[in-house]
Amino acid sequence: MNPAPGPIATTATAATTAATAARAIAGRRAWFCDLDGTLVDSGPVHEAAFRDAITEIAPELLGSFRYDAHAGTGTREVVAGLGAAGDVARRLVRRKQELYRGYVDAGMVALFPGARRLLDLLADRGRTPYLVTGGSRGSVERVLAACSLGGCFRGVLTADDVPWNKPDPRFYLRACRDWAVPPDGAVAVEDSVHGVASAVGAGLVTLQVHAAGPAAGAVAVRDLEEIASFLEAEDGGGFETEPRTGPRTGLETEDGDSE
Repeated sequence: MNPAPGPIATTATAATTAATAARAIAGRRAWFCDLDGTLVDSGPVHEAAFRDAITEIAPELLGSFRYDAHAGTGTREVVAGLGAAGDVARRLVRRKQELYRGYVDAGMVALFPGARRLLDLLADRGRTPYLVTGGSRGSVERVLAACSLGGCFRGVLTADDVPWNKPDPRFYLRACRDWAVPPDGAVAVEDSVHGVASAVGAGLVTLQVHAAGPAAGAVAVRDLEEIASFLEAEDGGGFETEPRTGPRTGLETEDGDSE
């Protein structure tokens, strides 16, 4: 059996992660943020709304429901994945959304630590945050209002605005097209495997938070506080992203995105 990594190895791994994240975000001024599970801790509330709706309308489907398998996809996709169709599917979608929005209004969804700090830093330091979420517009608007996030984003793209949802890369590609942001000029912040697949497939550098391990193509970071620290270090010249032979001048940036 291999010994557990000691403090030196753990510190080295953390330093490597920090340097990787620093290189990933350097010069990219458009930030595409997911909402559920990324900025707000809504997963348990979504799961409760699904379970309550299924129990009311199609209890025979409850045994096959596993929310973790669907995280990052929209309500309609989850319902379709359960095998519901026709009137039952429509009723499930409608009831789940009603329940979820009621739970949001009751104050059951909260910001993750670091969300406010990150969004404030993006605004203060010349980055442009956008919201790219697989939630329905009605639910998203409720969450933004309940968590005082209204006005934080230059643009908002929801599942109601496009015919696809995550993990389809066309979801992020539509965001890039609508906001005239080249994929290689943007950073995506995601939590789920489905969200990462959509962003990475569209060609965006993708930071993944709140995950046990990184999904394919993502740069794993611990949480939003860590991303905020990386952003502060980038602007302050705190990370070396390339070997240097001359005097320190700080991280180079470029005028990457067009809006």
